[in-house]
Amino acid sequence: MNPQLFNPAGRPTPAGHYSHAAVGAGLVFVAGQLPVDAEGRALSNEPFEVQARQVLANVQAALEAAGSAVHQLLQVRVYLTDIAHWGAFNTLYAEWAGAHRPARAVVPVPALHHGLLIEVEAVAMAIPPDRP
Repeated sequence: MNPQLFNPAGRPTPAGHYSHAAVGAGLVFVAGQLPVDAEGRALSNEPFEVQARQVLANVQAALEAAGSAVHQLLQVRVYLTDIAHWGAFNTLYAEWAGAHRPARAVVPVPALHHGLLIEVEAVAMAIPPDRP
């Protein structure tokens, strides 16, 4: 069985050779999402909080395009160019994820594409969100 590949409606097509999400073996794999808006603009000059909110919106859009949802997440990996942003990210992430607490790693990195401050990738269950 071939994997299903998804690029959310209203989101720019990835610039690289990948899809926003791939579904296989009952899982949704969300590619690393950067703070890029619907018009394809990298939000490099925006404050961290704006970038973080955009990344989380991008992850959610990829999940939903693949038939999943935030509360179906199993693991999230966060890459930050400055670990000093961890507290602000944790607060925004808790608001976004609500009571759901998937496994998570926060990794400091020296740099990200376009001078951006954050990237997030994830793995979720592929079952429809209305099923237990």
